Amino acid sequence: QVQLVESGGGLVQTGGSLRLSCAASGIIFSSYTMAWYRQAPGKQRELAALISSGGTTNYADSVKGRFTISRDNAKDTVYLQMNSLRPEDTAVYYCNARKRLSAYWGQGTQVTVSS
Repeated sequence: QVQLVESGGGLVQTGGSLRLSCAASGIIFSSYTMAWYRQAPGKQRELAALISSGGTTNYADSVKGRFTISRDNAKDTVYLQMNSLRPEDTAVYYCNARKRLSAYWGQGTQVTVSS
């Protein structure tokens, strides 16, 4: 059974930082592309950042220079370091694991940035 468990969300003021974690089980973590998506109220879910099995990263323009995605294959965990947070970063953040036709989602963690 595949599980992706996110943690680290919360309430932070504008300009603050948070670090999200996603612990995976039930998959060969190192072989999966891992990503963080986010969904703000009334908006579609969008990709924030991803990291390939080889370590290549990609970011949405809106988070470039502020967010950093990383992975620890020894711990089967992917991280999202979020700095210089803005109110528009407020959303539920979801962890995603994908490989070929397989895709899995976590339950999401709320991030709220107050102005």
